[in-house]
Amino acid sequence: MGIFLAALAVSFAVIFVAELGDKSQLMALTFATRYRALPVLSGITVATAVVHAVSVGVGYLLGASLPTFWINLAAAVAFLGFGLWTLRGDVLTSDEQHKARRSGGSAVLAASVAFFLAELGDKTMLATITLATQYDGWGGVVGVWAGSTVGMVIADGLAIAAGRLLGRSLPEKLIRVGAAVLFFAFGAWLAVEAFL
Repeated sequence: MGIFLAALAVSFAVIFVAELGDKSQLMALTFATRYRALPVLSGITVATAVVHAVSVGVGYLLGASLPTFWINLAAAVAFLGFGLWTLRGDVLTSDEQHKARRSGGSAVLAASVAFFLAELGDKTMLATITLATQYDGWGGVVGVWAGSTVGMVIADGLAIAAGRLLGRSLPEKLIRVGAAVLFFAFGAWLAVEAFL
């Protein structure tokens, strides 16, 4: 149970932070202007659960086949890269905004498909793969999957709620810098761990 809770807590925190200022949050806000929040969050949950299950599987297989030193070093470099990526920020292209606004049919289906496609190769997917390399056994795998999924859904849910309450006056730069600092700290910690 200990490894499950550790994986759950770390994955939740890392993915929650990774999602701050990410284009998925912008998509969530855009969908929420067209649909009610609950169906949008349901679609986000379905897409996130599937993408993160695949990510955890890939990460677990990599973790089982590579030496610990190289995994920790690669994870440290990855998290430093995620920090830089976060500082750069994400924006929705006009095409992505148009698709999110004009999605027909069910809000759950529209949000699921859009979020699934947007998350492929995104930093939250890559961060989930990286996290999964750090844990052995089913407790760790399930903990990373559950924590990363819940972290992303809550971050996107907060974006929808905050966006509705505050409009566009959110301090996006401050959020980006804070999230980047946390990524840099986590990357530094993994680098130190690799060499100990």
